[in-house]
Amino acid sequence: MQLRLKFVLLAIVPLLLAIAAVAAVVKLQSQALTDAEHAIVEPALMDSRRHELQNYVTLALASIAHLTARDEAAARDEALRVLRQLEFGNDGYFFVYDLSGQVLMHPRQPDLVGQNLWELRDPQGRPTIQNLLSRARDGGGFVDFIWQRPSTGRIENKLGYVATVPQWGWMVGTGLYTDDIVAARERIDRQARVAIRNTMGVIAGIAVVATLLVALAGLALNVSDRRDAELKMRELARQVVRSQENERARVAGELHDGVSQSLVSVKFLLESAQARLEQPAADALDAARRTLARGVAGVEEVLGDVRRISHGLRPTMLDTLGLVPAMKQVVDEFAQRSGIAVDMQADADIVAPGDAGTALFRLLQEALNNIERHARAGRVELRLSREPGAIALSIRDDGRGFDVEAVSASPQRGLGLSSMRERVEALGGRFDLSSGGSGTLLSARLPVA
Repeated sequence: MQLRLKFVLLAIVPLLLAIAAVAAVVKLQSQALTDAEHAIVEPALMDSRRHELQNYVTLALASIAHLTARDEAAARDEALRVLRQLEFGNDGYFFVYDLSGQVLMHPRQPDLVGQNLWELRDPQGRPTIQNLLSRARDGGGFVDFIWQRPSTGRIENKLGYVATVPQWGWMVGTGLYTDDIVAARERIDRQARVAIRNTMGVIAGIAVVATLLVALAGLALNVSDRRDAELKMRELARQVVRSQENERARVAGELHDGVSQSLVSVKFLLESAQARLEQPAADALDAARRTLARGVAGVEEVLGDVRRISHGLRPTMLDTLGLVPAMKQVVDEFAQRSGIAVDMQADADIVAPGDAGTALFRLLQEALNNIERHARAGRVELRLSREPGAIALSIRDDGRGFDVEAVSASPQRGLGLSSMRERVEALGGRFDLSSGGSGTLLSARLPVA
């Protein structure tokens, strides 16, 4: 999996988890709100119905109060007629029983009139009429019972209120079916479900939009980073090509100006010695010997130049003797060539295998070349030390210093510095460079096993 894709996933997954957590909290809170509405609405509806029923019965008793003073059949028939005419809604009516359980009036079920329902029980086995009469004898009140709903014919729960007419031994009552309270609860539940579904839809839409925005931002960042990386790679490739050409030009110059001139000089000396050996004069032999000696010295000088060039390309001591002797040789040659004093201190037990040793050696070469060409320094301090899991190299000179940022930003002037930094950082190391009026300090730290 690519690193950029991992970053995008690391951005999207927490976002989706957060949105899912928000959705879960919203759902739980919505359910809690629904339960709270139930807890508030249902008792309020029941209280309203109780007051309503009590008021209905109070009005009914008031409507026949002028008749109860007369203990005659005509007054009772008139009272039943008045109560029969009192209705409220399709299923709102009054019923009248005597205290023995006989039905005296039932407007919606007239076939019950004259029957004694004392033993009537509901589907749960509870005595319906006995409970109503018991509450009426106790001074009146509310009773929950089950009765057939006239408008539908179904058996449903009913809340009734009953009271007595003591002058005649009657029980007068009415009731309201409580299915509308259940319907109200179901309406609240439906509305809550719709609200939760709509809220979840909005949250899902937000999640989709946010995910798309993160993905598009990641894609844009990916494209931008890829473009920048390609530009940097092309610039690095150009720098590598320039570095190779500069190195080839340097080696060609060394061969042409040094080795080639020395070989031409040796050739002239050998030709001169050959010509003198062909002369018959006695002193020609001594002159030929001197010329040959000069030729041998020239050959030794050429060999030294070749050795110096080859060491610049890849020192054999780095492979055979190790990092510290190879650095010591480079430092000695630098001091002899430039006349700049070098104080080198290195831990004896340092071993830098493979790329780490090569990187440190090249770092030293480039730093000394820069000091020789630009620093105008009189002294150089070199420290090579062993640290836990790493090797540290520091090179300090007392030269005139330079502007690190300006040189690093210049492709022509900062190629050596960028090459050193990239070489160290490519191996997981740290490269630091500081410079000022008192000199320049270069430090590098490379991890080693």
